[in-house]
Amino acid sequence: MTLLETERVAVSPLRRGITPRRGGRGFAGYFFVAGYALLLFAFGVFPTCYSFYLALTNDQGRFTGINQFLKVAQDYRFVPAFTNMLIYLVMWLVVLVVLVVLVAVVLRSRVRPGTSALFRFLYYIPGALAGVASVLVWLFMLDPDVSPVSWLLTSMGMQSFAAVLAPGNLPLILMLIAFWTGAGGWMVVMYGALNNIPDEVLEAARMDGAGPWRTAWHIQIPMIRQWIVYMTIMAFATGTQLFVEPQLLQTASLGRVSPSWSPNQLAYVYAFQQGDFNGAAAISVFLLALGLMAAGLLVARSNLFKLDEK
Repeated sequence: MTLLETERVAVSPLRRGITPRRGGRGFAGYFFVAGYALLLFAFGVFPTCYSFYLALTNDQGRFTGINQFLKVAQDYRFVPAFTNMLIYLVMWLVVLVVLVVLVAVVLRSRVRPGTSALFRFLYYIPGALAGVASVLVWLFMLDPDVSPVSWLLTSMGMQSFAAVLAPGNLPLILMLIAFWTGAGGWMVVMYGALNNIPDEVLEAARMDGAGPWRTAWHIQIPMIRQWIVYMTIMAFATGTQLFVEPQLLQTASLGRVSPSWSPNQLAYVYAFQQGDFNGAAAISVFLLALGLMAAGLLVARSNLFKLDEK
């Protein structure tokens, strides 16, 4: 094919006077997004709006302003519930970010591709378990009478199941459960993000004398910073919804764990034990505001949605 013929083939449809069809493509895009939009409105936007309505009214539908928020904030269980959740969140987020990024970097730089695939599969297996199943596994592991690591528990002075579930131990226990079930999936995500870093960049760092850890700290981690922030936001949102794990621990411990240990548990008590759905909605709005403020701060400080300049 001559150069002239090649140029003729490469001429765009617009230069040949042919108008591309856009209607079909645009319709297909709206069609694919429509299902998600409907589910988002049905299970996200509408419940949120209804929660705001309940939080601003009483059981008779009369507008009460911020009275519901003041009522739940003055409850003696409100501050301890949010304190427990915040302690758990700090432990969970620090351990998650540090260990997930560390393991992903080691898998990317130190382990052969075939072996790393096996490790990634093993890390992901606990995430396939539902929250209830994970708690049941850990109830077995934490009972000194039947646990395979009972020697470790007894060496730490925990001779009984009641001693293990002491109030001071609950944030650590819940953090271990959350990490065991959720960290593996994020390790796979971070490993994929590290694979997107061009090999030329890493090779240039090695030629400049940077070792594995210096390369990770100054090149790999900064280049996946947006993924780390995204993981932190999602983990924070998941942590504020803590309910299943402490609820099952409360049942299994025969009441040794407080039924209002987390804010979601307190909202459950308001709604289904006291019949106060307005107070429960006010607690949910508190949690929503906390999550939005944390997410907004992380997004603003990290430029998460900033487009790359070309």
